[in-house]
Amino acid sequence: MTDSTRPAVNKVVLAYSGGLDTSVILKWLQQEYQCEVVTFTADLGQGEELEPARAKAELMGVKPEHIFIDDLREEFVKDYVFPMMRANALYEGLYLLGTSIARPLIAKRQIEIAKMVGADAVSHGATGKGNDQVRFELGYYALAPDIRVIAPWREWDLTSRSRLIEFAEAHQIPVSKDKRGEAPFSTDANLLHTSSEGKVLEDPWDEVPDYVYSRTVNPEDAPDQPETITIDFERGDGVALNGVAMSPATLLAALNDLGRKHGIGRLDLVENRFVGMKSRGMYETPGGTIYALAHRGIEQITLDRGAAHLKDELAPRYAELVYNGFWFSPEREMLQAAVNYSQEKVTGTVRLKLYKGSCNVTGRKSPHSLYSEKVVTFEDDQGAYDQRDAAGFIKLNALRLRLLGRRDR
Repeated sequence: MTDSTRPAVNKVVLAYSGGLDTSVILKWLQQEYQCEVVTFTADLGQGEELEPARAKAELMGVKPEHIFIDDLREEFVKDYVFPMMRANALYEGLYLLGTSIARPLIAKRQIEIAKMVGADAVSHGATGKGNDQVRFELGYYALAPDIRVIAPWREWDLTSRSRLIEFAEAHQIPVSKDKRGEAPFSTDANLLHTSSEGKVLEDPWDEVPDYVYSRTVNPEDAPDQPETITIDFERGDGVALNGVAMSPATLLAALNDLGRKHGIGRLDLVENRFVGMKSRGMYETPGGTIYALAHRGIEQITLDRGAAHLKDELAPRYAELVYNGFWFSPEREMLQAAVNYSQEKVTGTVRLKLYKGSCNVTGRKSPHSLYSEKVVTFEDDQGAYDQRDAAGFIKLNALRLRLLGRRDR
């Protein structure tokens, strides 16, 4: 029965994967809100066949014209991953933000569809314990301030996996065999990464079991011979791999293949969620790990020290904004403008060596390089740098230290 205290909803756009949770949500919305449900499934390169989601939605009474399955891979990498990578953003110094950076794009497309079909509400399948509920909803409200948001996990009493399965069976919702047992962990995947959390990973002392890894081979089993690659950058964005021009999504996919082969990009992390608790996750970001290191490599010879060090100060703030869901905030856009300005001369080629879980820069070159071999040489620089200038430089920098030393003796 519909709760009479709930405001009436005419039409809702659901972020729909076709899995157990969102399929139950679809039916629950139809029942509890007695509203029309529009489903939106985003192809962000998660590597799953998405057409079954269409058939499942149709089976549950969604009109064919209200089923949206959108290929967003290029937009995801070009307009979200690459801008974030320009900033060298790492949450808590380690996490490449693979889940976080996908949420604003999903929210943006959901709102676009809501406006297109005349929906008055949107819905998601994020739980009330995690970060994703915040990321989705901050995106919704930034783009459609008056939109109604329905978060079933904060409303219903289906608080366990067994309850979800019971509901699904009672309403003839197909449940795959692998969903009937207790899931050992939950995963989220896109072109940038795969994250795994929960169950067998909840004790931070226990080592991650081998079967959890899905995007990378065990580094111990990776090829015994290293592989050398080059990545070309233009204005801070990757444009070619081994001299072959590629679109953003194609480049990241190719780097994923290389990272998988060489066991690169595994991260076991205990992080601080925005909602206040600590959680342990295992992240695999094979191509992103290679790309981030390469981007650092080209910046090393093209960014001035002041600009580079300022970027390093801004990067944690940028990463926190992305992690906490503030992609559409003015402060993130202000930081992005500064980052983008810094990248105007970040053009050139980086060479890297991939080997058994490691990725190392072995060379970098740029038409805009600030590296001067003539100035830095240990041989005769023929007057390019006067070493006698260093004496005054040191004395001026030492003046306050000398005054402190005399006072405190």
